[in-house]
Amino acid sequence: MSSGEPLGGASQTRRFARNALVLIAVNLFMRTVGVSFSVYLSSKAGAEVMGLHSLLMGVYGLFITLGCGGVHLGTTRLIAEALGQTDDTSRRSVHIRACVRRAMAYALICGCGAAVLLGVSASWIGTDWLGDERVVPSLYMLALSLPPLAASSCLSGYFTGVRRIGWSAAASVAAQFLRLGAGMRMLDLWGGRDAQTSCLAIVTGAVLSEWFGLLLTALVYIVDLRRHDVADASPLSDEAYTGVALTKRLTAITVPVTLAACLRSGLVTIQHALIPRGLKSGGASWGAALASYGVLHGVVLPVVLFPSAFISSYAGLLVPEVAEARAAGDGERVRRIASRVVTAALIFSFGAAGIMGCLSEELGAIVCNSPEAGGYIRILAPLIPIMYVDSSVDGILKGMGEQVYSMVVNIIDALTSVILVWVLIPRMGLNGYLISIYVTETLNTTLSLCRMLTVTGMKPLLWRMVFGPLSASVGTSWILRIGSDLLAFPVSKASQLAAVTAAGIAVYGVLLICFRVVRMRNFRYGVRMSASPSG
Repeated sequence: MSSGEPLGGASQTRRFARNALVLIAVNLFMRTVGVSFSVYLSSKAGAEVMGLHSLLMGVYGLFITLGCGGVHLGTTRLIAEALGQTDDTSRRSVHIRACVRRAMAYALICGCGAAVLLGVSASWIGTDWLGDERVVPSLYMLALSLPPLAASSCLSGYFTGVRRIGWSAAASVAAQFLRLGAGMRMLDLWGGRDAQTSCLAIVTGAVLSEWFGLLLTALVYIVDLRRHDVADASPLSDEAYTGVALTKRLTAITVPVTLAACLRSGLVTIQHALIPRGLKSGGASWGAALASYGVLHGVVLPVVLFPSAFISSYAGLLVPEVAEARAAGDGERVRRIASRVVTAALIFSFGAAGIMGCLSEELGAIVCNSPEAGGYIRILAPLIPIMYVDSSVDGILKGMGEQVYSMVVNIIDALTSVILVWVLIPRMGLNGYLISIYVTETLNTTLSLCRMLTVTGMKPLLWRMVFGPLSASVGTSWILRIGSDLLAFPVSKASQLAAVTAAGIAVYGVLLICFRVVRMRNFRYGVRMSASPSG
């Protein structure tokens, strides 16, 4: 196996940047397809079907958590630690093979077990838990996707751990194409009859794409092993990489995460079930409640979270980088990684918040085809920096072995959200849900950020991280709005929206340089934020 190199030198930075660019491109594509597909489904099947689908996905998320069993994180951590503990190429090769074999067995056990559990409980979940028996056939269908999803998660953890994510990302893109095509075709064949059949058509396409994605990812994994494995590698006697030892290390990572994640997912599922019920108890019909819920969850939130593809791409790569630095005892490198990444996340998210808040009406009209959606986007825009930076902080904490703490925070987040949804929505409608989002996202990020500062020893630079980007964001919003009014340039078409967005990005970049948040030398390998203590 090729060695995993630390993030620090020029070649290491280029490798990290290359992997990040690949993930950014893939995530942007995935989210573009996801948002476009959601808009298509909303117009093709109707808002009620979107609400039913969102309700279904809340339950499915719980079984994904149970089925994957934290295997992506576990595989990534084991491989990153193997790369950081020895320089012997032959020994690394054997260790990594052993890690993947053990993780795959664990993944298949979890995936098959979750599939059986979902199949057995589908009728009860639909009828008694969600209160809508129309989701039962879709739950049976989704159970078939859990084994391939778990196996793909294991192989994805391998590619993340060895820092070779290109071909794996290509397989994901191909699977997404199939999901889009199969979903549209199924809707053409089955849609238009009723909400139950339309929902079943959508999930059938998703299940087919999961099996296709596993096949492609497995082929890529086999090719990668042949290209990078050591031909003369022979079994090595290393007690840390025997079956029993690996199982203990893997379960020490995955079991606490899985238990905590399942508890959190269960709370989130309860929360999702309470939203339409709360709207109904507030006076709305069940169909209208599902429609409002579908607009917010199925369309608005994906649009608001769309730019976070840039941040989540880096967050996924942080786990092996930080884990390897921690295994090597290099605390300074951990602090340098944490400082640069958090600074970059905040700078990016403040810009996204300013531009999205300024253009919220246009986004709602063009992307979501709904004035109501534009209002929700404007309300959620100030929360974007808090929402986006959390994923970067979470990646750093997982690399530092703080995944249990992260999950405890997520459980507190979910429990708080359930209580707020239960109390506020019957009285305030969807405004109560928006309040709960603000409260829980702020609580989650604050607790995670404080823990990250403690375990890494990172010193925050408030001007570069907060006040400078905030000033540039406010200035960008003001210039965009005033400029549009003075030039009588109404943003009413997609091309005009794209032009104004590009202008906003340019203005924000200039203001960042003027405010000395970003310096020109930071652009040597993309945008490398000078947020280290010496920077």
